[in-house]
Amino acid sequence: MSQIDAALEVEDQRRELRAQAGQWLKERRESEGLSQRELAGRVGMGYYTFVSQIEAGRGRIPPERYEAWACALGLNAREFAMRMLGYYEPLTYQLIFGERAAS
Repeated sequence: MSQIDAALEVEDQRRELRAQAGQWLKERRESEGLSQRELAGRVGMGYYTFVSQIEAGRGRIPPERYEAWACALGLNAREFAMRMLGYYEPLTYQLIFGERAAS
């Protein structure tokens, strides 16, 4: 496998993980009975389209916003940050925790 092929494979895996993260976040939002607009307001984002992009796997939550998102979704901030790290930086997660993140 060439370096280009390997890089493309890694990028495909990252896209898939972002999509999984987005689906998980959407499920959490819906279980809290929040609209995208309501969640955007709770996490301090001016536009609900940001939430839509995250849920569609086309973006990531900035780490400095993890605590706000966790609070808005009724989750423990540390556990939320660990889950996001598993989705967004799986190799780093594995190095730190010695295991693969639960999807």
